[in-house]
Parts: sequence; structure tokens; C-alpha cells
Amino acid sequence: MTFNAILYVLLIVGGSALLSWPLGRYLKWAMDPAASAGGGNRWTRAFQAIGGPLTLKQQNWKQYLLALLAFNAVSFTVTVLILALQQYLPLNPDAKGELDPSLIFNTAVSFVTNTNLQHYSGEVAMSYASQLGALMWQQFVSAATGIAALAAMARGLAGRTNMGNFFVDLQRATFLILLPLAILVAILLVFGGMPMTLQGSAIATTLEGIQQTIARGPVAAFTAIKQLGTNGGGFFGPNSTQPFENPTFWTNVLEAIAITIIPMACVWMFGRIVGKMRHAGIVFVVMAVLMLTRIGFAVWFEQTPTEAFNTLPIAQNVGNLEGKELRFGAAAGPVWAVLTTSTSNGSVNAMLDSLNPLTGLMPMIGMWLNEDFGGVGVGFINMFVYIVLAVFLAGMMVGRTPEYLGRRIEAYEVKLAVIATLSHSFLILGLAALFAATPWGTAVLNNVGAHGFSEILYEFSSSSANNGSGFEGINDTIFTVPWNIATGLVMMLSRFIPIILPLAIAGSLAAKRPAAESAGTLGTESGTFGVMLLVTIVILGALTFFPAAALGPIAEHFQFYH
Repeated sequence: MTFNAILYVLLIVGGSALLSWPLGRYLKWAMDPAASAGGGNRWTRAFQAIGGPLTLKQQNWKQYLLALLAFNAVSFTVTVLILALQQYLPLNPDAKGELDPSLIFNTAVSFVTNTNLQHYSGEVAMSYASQLGALMWQQFVSAATGIAALAAMARGLAGRTNMGNFFVDLQRATFLILLPLAILVAILLVFGGMPMTLQGSAIATTLEGIQQTIARGPVAAFTAIKQLGTNGGGFFGPNSTQPFENPTFWTNVLEAIAITIIPMACVWMFGRIVGKMRHAGIVFVVMAVLMLTRIGFAVWFEQTPTEAFNTLPIAQNVGNLEGKELRFGAAAGPVWAVLTTSTSNGSVNAMLDSLNPLTGLMPMIGMWLNEDFGGVGVGFINMFVYIVLAVFLAGMMVGRTPEYLGRRIEAYEVKLAVIATLSHSFLILGLAALFAATPWGTAVLNNVGAHGFSEILYEFSSSSANNGSGFEGINDTIFTVPWNIATGLVMMLSRFIPIILPLAIAGSLAAKRPAAESAGTLGTESGTFGVMLLVTIVILGALTFFPAAALGPIAEHFQFYH
């Protein structure tokens, strides 16, 4: 790894980590103000006045979960209606037409689940009403749902049987966290040269006298929440490779920090709510080690020149430049690829399909493990599943009582954690196998062999991790309906199963009598526990996904780089 690449990584990851500490304190104040000074409670009363009767009652885990699911069902319906009727709605200066029904379903699910998988090009298919009223609105409330779910789980693990009120938490996350940060980032992006207008496409005449239509719109506002909410869906089809969506090196740095800062801060918020900051620090270090390891390997593997240029008279002394935005530098692509898949963001600033095979494996691993920082809120929820398994396995290995935060981990909690883990792997491997064995998958590939399998595997990995990035190379115009329906169902299941089961675990633990720590208690605030957690994650991930990796990117590596 070059010195410039190291500085670039330190700037983004180090800057995000430093900023996450004070932001985590602010998140605790915003989401759990019960023990705070009066400011938080004044906001609670204001949100209750806005929300009415639904916001007045405290909810146990079942009631909280039911409210969360009901809100998402309603927001899905509203999104479908806006997309289906966009040709009749205002804010359509470029006269965008109707959308395919399966695409409407896929897009609505994608944005409700915080995935932002896009089987369309935004500037071609969507009106401003759809971009702002359906998609950007979902980028706020889907991210707020994740933060609310984490806050509720943390309250349960702190021993509270009442986990708060979902509708109040939703407003807290939206208006006290996401909206202020999005306004700040959007202003900075406008200063960085990003468009922000409701006017239609610009018509320009080139030096050759040819008229050119240049798409534009409220890009800065859309991009700010796209990154902060770990949504990732771009205003333009090329996402953050498009100069209007990422104009300069410094907007690239700002967007990269925006991707990671809230997921990192959520770890500190959790620690403050449960009153275990040392434990939160251990988990943060484990997450950071996994992410930095993949970043290091990704940048290293991408130093190898691309095989596609070997027969061309091109000097290749700075690594693989295929599919890269040179204004960002050679290292920016692989670093962003890891960041965006460590956080379920899914935006891109380089063509992932052009990455070297083992570089492309790094973002896949991030989505397979699905635990280091992750989506806002839900990233730590996914890590909690691994924590439960690590505590149980460690307790069984050393003969100590498996306890977490003073409450015993028993068969019920372990079963739910195992189901959550297996559901993620099944949705990836099962659907990838189905499409790889049928014309639904084989007939749409622009590449055959190991790389073609990697493209199918990546699509379902991205869907199941609620990530939304794509290897591309898949011809979406063939068998459109099967791809839209299959990935839509995967996104839906993989969004709500990992929320439902951990909340059930937290509710079960909250109902148990806390046990006093003794010599037989397995501590979760030591480096030993951190190592055990790290080993658990790596072994479970390797056992589950190594065979698929061997058929895809690893096989491709040995095929071309013998």
C-alpha cells in the first residue's frame, strides 16, 4: 500500500472514528433522553403532540415491533402509489413516464428496507416527485427506523421491559439526527460544486453545434441523506462516479466520511444506553479491525494491473485503473468499495465489476459477514447476533455461565440468533444457486465462467445485506420480472428478520432477573472477549461462504493471475 493510500485511509476512517465519539454522545441525548436534562424531554413532548395518541403509550418489545412493521407497511404503500402515478403528479418537468409494475415493487421494497438497489437509472426513469416524495423520504425514515430499532434493543438489554415508543423514536431519529446532519452535508456539497435545483434538464449546444440534454436536479439534498442514512441509492444511474453527484476529491472525502460516521456513532450510543462503554469500545475495535483488514487487502490487490489491458500498449505502473475516476486517485475506488459494503450503504465511486478478482472479494466478505458498523442502527443489531453466539460458545468452551450484560444466555436466545444467521446465508446462497442454474441467471450475464457467477452471487449478497451496490454485468432487460421479484423478496426478508429476532432476544433478556457478577461470569469488557468475538465472526463466515468464494472470485483470480 502506498504512502498516499495510507494517508487517504487515515483521513477517512480516522476522521470518521474521531467524529463518531461526540456524535455518539449526541445520539444518546437524542434517542434516550429519559436520564438527560430537560431539553430531550421537551422534544419528547413536542413529538407526542405531533403524533397524537399513538405516541403516548410506552411499548414492550412486541408492541414496539408491531408499530415498526405497521409503519413500514404503510410507507411501502405510499411509495408504491407515488411511483405508479408519477406521470400524473407535479414536479415532473421532463415528463417521465410510467414504470414497470415489477420495477415499482422492487424499488419500493428497496428504499423501504434501506437497501436502495436500483434496477433503473434515476435521471432517466424517475420524476422529481418520485425522487423527493418517495425515494428521498424513504431514505430518511428507513434510516430512522434502524436507529429506533437499535435504541429499543439497547433499552431492553439495559433491563427495561418497556422499550420506548416507536413513533416518538422515529421522529427523534429523523428530526434530531438525520435532518440536521443532512442539511449541513448538503450545504457543504453545494459549496463543493454539486447541483441543487428543481429546474428540468439543461439544454446545451456543443462546439460541433449539437444539442445536448444534461440531467440535473436536487442532487445535493438527495446525496446528503443517501450517504448519511447508509442508503446509497444515487440520483444518477452512475451514482457517485457521476461528476454532478461527486464533483471533486474533497466531496469524495466528505461523502466517504458521511457513509461511516453514524454507524460508528451508533456503537457509542449503544454503550451509553446500556451503561457499558468499555464493552462498546471492544466491539468498536473488532468492527474496525475487520473493516481495516479488508481495506488493506483491497488496496493491495488493486495494485496489480488489470488483465484487460495486458495486450494493449498502455503503461500500468499505478495499479488497476480500469473503471476508476482518476480525479479521486487509484486508491479511492477500493477504499470506497469496502466502506460502502461495511456499512450497507451501497453507493459507488468506481465500477465494481472492473475490480481485480480478489479486490472484488473484499466487498463481498463485508456483505457476507454483515456486522462491522453496518447500516445505521441495524449494523450493531447484526453484530449483537454474533455477540450472543460468541458469549454462548465461549461459555460452553470454558465452563462458565454464558451471560450478557448480567442476564443469562439460554437455548431460546441462541436459537433465535442461529436462525438470524442462517437466514442471511440461505437468502444469498440459495437464490444465487437457483439463478446460476437456470436461464433467469445464465441468460442475462455479459460474462461467463467464474466472473459471471460472481455477478450473480454479488447481486444476492447485496440484496440480503440490504446494501444495494451492484457488480453490474447483468442485462436487466432480460428476465426483468424474476430478478425484480426475487431481489425484492430477499431485501424484504433480510431487512425485517434481523430486526424481529434480536428485538425478541432483547425482550427475553429484559424479562430475566439480573445476576450478580461472580468468578464464574464470562466478562464482555476484556480483550479476550474481543478476540473470541472476532474468531467467531471469521470462522462462521469462512465456513458458510468460502465454497461460494472459491467458485467465484478466487477461481477467477487463479484463472487470470496464474
